[in-house]
Amino acid sequence: MPIYNFSAGPAVLPQPVIAQIQAALPSFQNSGMSILEISHRSDLFEQVINDAEQDLRDLMAIPDNYRVLFFQGGGTLQFTAAPLNLATNHHHIGLLDSGHWAQRAGDEAQRVGTKVTVLGSSAATHFDRLPVIEQPLDPTLDYVHLTTNNTIEGTMTTDLPATGDIPLVADMSSNFLGESYRVSDFGLIFAGAQKNLGPAGLTLVIVREDLIGHAQQLPSMLDYQLFADKHSMFNTPPVFAIYAAGLVLKWLKQQGGLAAMTARNHAKAALLYDFLDQSQLFTNPVKASDRSTMNVPFVTGNAELDAAVIAGASQHGLLNLKGHRSVGGMRASLYNAMPVAGVQALVDYLAAFEAQHH
Repeated sequence: MPIYNFSAGPAVLPQPVIAQIQAALPSFQNSGMSILEISHRSDLFEQVINDAEQDLRDLMAIPDNYRVLFFQGGGTLQFTAAPLNLATNHHHIGLLDSGHWAQRAGDEAQRVGTKVTVLGSSAATHFDRLPVIEQPLDPTLDYVHLTTNNTIEGTMTTDLPATGDIPLVADMSSNFLGESYRVSDFGLIFAGAQKNLGPAGLTLVIVREDLIGHAQQLPSMLDYQLFADKHSMFNTPPVFAIYAAGLVLKWLKQQGGLAAMTARNHAKAALLYDFLDQSQLFTNPVKASDRSTMNVPFVTGNAELDAAVIAGASQHGLLNLKGHRSVGGMRASLYNAMPVAGVQALVDYLAAFEAQHH
């Protein structure tokens, strides 16, 4: 029986990448050393990190005036690093409140003395849609923070808000490389790797050069300019996580790049949404135009029935479908490495469950 992992993160990885990692574990490139033990100062690893950056630049068409930085600490640490590095003029940012992770970003910015103005929120409708900017933008805003994909609530931004000359900062953690965006539309993009790119432990930062280098007396591990100057090697970077991400980037190129992957993800999501929309048992609460292609929450309306769905799914090799504890129900995460066959297996199982219980 095939196993399909619908976890929201750490999430499914491409099988060819798993096989490559397995082969490299005893001796990386015939060095006699495992990929787990090579030095970050070695020529072997320098090639790994350089290739990863170049492949990312190729896939996302990253302009030359943007720096690519490899961090640790997850997207959550960037909730602190972004205001410390970029909110240096007025210490004031705008926030689009689209749910849990946007609110966390606002909370962390306030912890380091940054004023946070909520420009729009969809809290009144339990985040079943994306917020819109509801007020004129204050020219003192250093940037506007946006969560492009809301992993818990199941919403995704494709049409970016108009912010004029105010930089847009995007937490892209859960649809990074799964949806196509133009990098030049953002001042800063950051993303934890553990959704679409690799194992936990690596965070990607893509930042416009003119926005960094203005902060004073930052902790070294949060300083974008220092990391840019040191080629992300101020200290020991997450060697294995960067290696694994590099393999995924090469796999993405083999799949046809970002445009092909985006189209595939939209088709996978449509397969599941089409079933949910005609179902008499399952419902998806999200406004249709704002639905995520990465994370699809759904419910029966009965907690006991939801639990039965999840238990039965596990017996059919459909794993990690339990919804986030704050919303309950089920959630299927359809990241890049989830094959169409996995989504079809889920739809077939849900249809059979409905036939037995409705």
